[in-house]
Amino acid sequence: MSPERYARINALLDQRQPDLTLCLESVHKNHNLSALIRTADAVGLHDVHAVWFDRRGKVKGGTAMGSQQWVKVHHHSSTEEAFAALKQQNMQVLVTHLSPSAVHFREIDYTKPTAILFGQEKKGVSEQALALADKHVVIPMVGMAESLNVSVAAATILYEAQRQREAAGMYAQPRLSAAERHRVLFEGGHPIFAKICRRKNLPYPPLDAQGQIAADETWWQAIRSA
Repeated sequence: MSPERYARINALLDQRQPDLTLCLESVHKNHNLSALIRTADAVGLHDVHAVWFDRRGKVKGGTAMGSQQWVKVHHHSSTEEAFAALKQQNMQVLVTHLSPSAVHFREIDYTKPTAILFGQEKKGVSEQALALADKHVVIPMVGMAESLNVSVAAATILYEAQRQREAAGMYAQPRLSAAERHRVLFEGGHPIFAKICRRKNLPYPPLDAQGQIAADETWWQAIRSA
């Protein structure tokens, strides 16, 4: 890993927001999934959650522009499972839905741990998600269209969240755990060795101040062994 790449990855990780995330409920069109991951990366999200009712989607590199390498996707088989994971992190879960109780998306305090759930392109958000959500939010529209594309809606809300968090100084201090930072640095800087470690069930070794592997001889022997 070059010093420039090491510095670039560290700069990216310094601004990651581990307590801001998207939850995508059966969003199945590949171009939408990729666009959502690309926006998530741009705003500094570290994780995205995805609920699959039938088949698991795949993020393609073209639209995502490589962002899928830097945003971790957590897969869930049900909405209830996803909500349980988010609530375990003490997140407020918002659902985009026009209901009598819905509030303008800018009225939300996004400096709190927050997950924003979007539903499937055709059917929208499920009844389970609507019932479990802490709040329903809306993006006001004055045209003939009744809804925005899911990736556009997510970008609109996420950049409001970014605006609030920047004003609160939440991008100014690193917020990822040391262990997670090390994982991303090693996988991003030494992908071939990371793959070998996963295959052989070896721990990732320490890195020095320049991002180079600082492993002992035992680790290197394990890497070289058949």
